Amino acid sequence: MLTFENISKTYGDKVLFDNISAVIEPTDRIGLIGVNGTGKSTLLKIIAGKDTAETGEFHHRKAYKIEYLAQDPELDDTLTVMEQIYYGDSTIMKAMRAYEKALYQLEQDPANENYQANLLETQEKMDKEAAWEANTVAKTILSKLGITEIDKNISSLSGGQRKRVAIAKSLIQPADLLILDEPTNHLDHDSVEWLEKYLRTYKGAILLVTHDRYFLNRVTNRIYELDHGKLYQYDGNYETFLEKKAEREAQELAAEQKHANTLRRELQWLKRGARARSTKQKARIQRVDELKQQTFQTKKEQLEFQVGSARLGKKVLEVKNITKSFGDKQVISNFHHLFIPGDRVGIIGPNGSGKTTLLNIMAKRLAPDSGEVETGKTVKIGYYTQSEEELDGELRVIDYIKETAEIIHTKDGEVITAEQMLERFLFSRNQQYSYIRTLSGGEKRRLYLLKILMTEPNVLFLDEPTNDLDIQTLSVLEDYLHYFPGVVITVSHDRYFLDRVVEQLLVFKGNGKIDLFYGNYSDHVSQEEQEITEKPIKSQTSNKPQSKKKKLSYLEKKEWDEIEDVITSLEEKVEAIEQQIADAGSDIEQVQSLYKEQRTIEQKLEEKMDRWEELSLLIEEISN
Repeated sequence: MLTFENISKTYGDKVLFDNISAVIEPTDRIGLIGVNGTGKSTLLKIIAGKDTAETGEFHHRKAYKIEYLAQDPELDDTLTVMEQIYYGDSTIMKAMRAYEKALYQLEQDPANENYQANLLETQEKMDKEAAWEANTVAKTILSKLGITEIDKNISSLSGGQRKRVAIAKSLIQPADLLILDEPTNHLDHDSVEWLEKYLRTYKGAILLVTHDRYFLNRVTNRIYELDHGKLYQYDGNYETFLEKKAEREAQELAAEQKHANTLRRELQWLKRGARARSTKQKARIQRVDELKQQTFQTKKEQLEFQVGSARLGKKVLEVKNITKSFGDKQVISNFHHLFIPGDRVGIIGPNGSGKTTLLNIMAKRLAPDSGEVETGKTVKIGYYTQSEEELDGELRVIDYIKETAEIIHTKDGEVITAEQMLERFLFSRNQQYSYIRTLSGGEKRRLYLLKILMTEPNVLFLDEPTNDLDIQTLSVLEDYLHYFPGVVITVSHDRYFLDRVVEQLLVFKGNGKIDLFYGNYSDHVSQEEQEITEKPIKSQTSNKPQSKKKKLSYLEKKEWDEIEDVITSLEEKVEAIEQQIADAGSDIEQVQSLYKEQRTIEQKLEEKMDRWEELSLLIEEISN
């Protein structure tokens, strides 16, 4: 295991963390969360040995190996993809690197006897190091991440491809502790879901930062929270963390109230001039001073107003038969869609399929090859892009926002100041007078997002708004969009965000085809899974005449009579296990065992629910 004790780090006048300590066990799956700027990435770098703390100590065994994936990974442009991925001095990595190189050479020139002899030699080394299993895992990782051209130079790769290579490298390298900083950024939905499943079976410990709440919930068994320089630790996944954090905040609120009552009593005692020896009087004064200096972190910002926007007429935006190609690749083919007031639309599809291109065409930043976009006269677009404008580091935070607007209006016509909006987007009054250059990357993204919203748009285009934003900011944004009276169109790979925000999906299917789906992301996934399940059944029975079923069989009737009681029983078991998990506290082995049992029962429950639906539809069909 790895332990760190009394770690402290400051950035200018800002204390990132103050004397924090923790233990990372071999089976830990830790999610690190906190508002942008609290020092999450800095803590990861310190643990990985890429940065230093001002105070504190680290302890682990001599051979302890840490593999670190940075948020913006640095790769060696002089290497090929293969050389970068199989990088490292371990004997297994050397054997795998030599074997892959020999295999590639022979594929280019199969008749070359030297290459044939070299391949045999590297195969013997693979046998000696028992590296075949590791190589199979490596090939699976490369395949799932879509990395096929391993002879390419790193310098020729796009940003998204570089991130995938960096992820593959970090997963393939043997490590006791795998540290991942925002691993899901720039990955499409399929890749995120594969990575999620892969990390559940990873042999070492994991410490990760991610804004993807579904990912966080399904991968982790512990949560670390950085908050105002302190590190709070919770056993359980993200869902458990939310429950336990609510309890902690309630306790802090009660402690703050108790503190206030004690301070009031002490002040009253001093004002009365109570008769006592002078030493007692001095002790009382000292106690009051200490109470006055004590602080509590109980203030929470809530976005509880109906935000305003420019008036939006009946006509919003109509895309008429647009087509767009880049070279030989057609990304949009004859696409037509009418957006109406109140629409909440998500755009999904693989990386490079044309999602951002569609947004740019609708915003009239890019012309289609054919077709047109008609925009209503009252439409005022606010466009949050992946590559935001360069923020002037010499401006103060408040001045940057006031350049756009000093106030905005609620739906009811009330005024909200720039200062109030900044507070709602997690910039304290003190921080508002900081220079932009002192902000973290995530804080700059949050500030840029707020500037877009301060223009009071009535149509919002959001291109990957969840990248680089912390979970708290995403919750604020989701609340804002909940009350937003205009139209929202967003490209996002964040499944939780899509589930909370959108009601329709435009799904890029490849070759320029875009399908419309009514529902959120989870609805879409459920339908796809159902179609995959039903397809082989349909193909087997399509040539046979279908006879209508007249009644339930004896076994089906018996199953129908009992199934609701079975479902209720399974639900009660899940609730009981959830309580056992809460009671288990920091007993990691017991928590993991209970989680495993919980997943098994939940799977049975899901199967029974699906069966209940099948039987109910069958009964309805027979009744009709």
